[in-house]
Amino acid sequence: MTSTPPILHGVHILSLALNLPGPAALMRCQQMGAACTKLEPLGAAGGPGDPMATYCPDAYTAMHAGVTQARANLKTAEGQTTLHTLLAATDVLITSFRPSALPKLGLDWPTLQQRYPTLSLVQIVGAPGARAEEPGHDLTYMAESDLVTGLDLPPTLYADMGGSLMATEAVLQAVLHQRAQGTGLRLEVALSEAAAYLGLPRHWGLTRPGATIGGRHAGYRVYPCQDGRVALAALEPHFAQRLCEAAGIALSSLDDMLQPGTHEAVAAFLRTRTRATLDALAHEKDIPLHTLD
Repeated sequence: MTSTPPILHGVHILSLALNLPGPAALMRCQQMGAACTKLEPLGAAGGPGDPMATYCPDAYTAMHAGVTQARANLKTAEGQTTLHTLLAATDVLITSFRPSALPKLGLDWPTLQQRYPTLSLVQIVGAPGARAEEPGHDLTYMAESDLVTGLDLPPTLYADMGGSLMATEAVLQAVLHQRAQGTGLRLEVALSEAAAYLGLPRHWGLTRPGATIGGRHAGYRVYPCQDGRVALAALEPHFAQRLCEAAGIALSSLDDMLQPGTHEAVAAFLRTRTRATLDALAHEKDIPLHTLD
């Protein structure tokens, strides 16, 4: 993001969102030039009130680089004064509370709209609409979208990070609307919908077992090599042809890439090569692959 044009320069964003999706969205907005402020609860001994600061200090530090941070108890008069002082200079507010909590803090949309007509609100919730009060987390939303396929945890927090991108997109929508109409806009971002969006290729059948890019194509698989693994992505015809030429595999047609014999031949070729040899081959022959430990 270091080369991204500062398209949000002059936009002031206030976030009350904790954990991962909200701070990750704020990080991206800051990288796009927005003036970003994070208002957190009061933590122990006056420290950070965001649980992420305890879960993973490195993540917390990275997401708040360049972000102005403040702390307040929003349930007190003093905290409300701090909040509204900031809101008076804010273009977009980001929250991640359950919807039922917003009226208790004076942050429901009708109240905000009346007090700050040009302010936009981006609400990050777990699930959309009536389900927004249900408890959930990245893992449950991934499971709901059929993206948890065994007993192992997914390698990253896809729903949270996908939700952060959707929240950033919502900020951009709100800014465009504000500039065109002169009024604020309320947008809801649901982490379950982010997971569902990321899961569309699986829903469409593209990546299910037996599909072309679900393991059926011999050029699009993970294979063992002599000292590690190879993520091979020779899917397009010209890449598949180069792979087979390098491996000494004769193709009568590209349909051969879907046949068990081709799988076996590719596997046998890769199994006897080292990572260094395969990396050099990929560079020389222009074959998309990446070797791993």
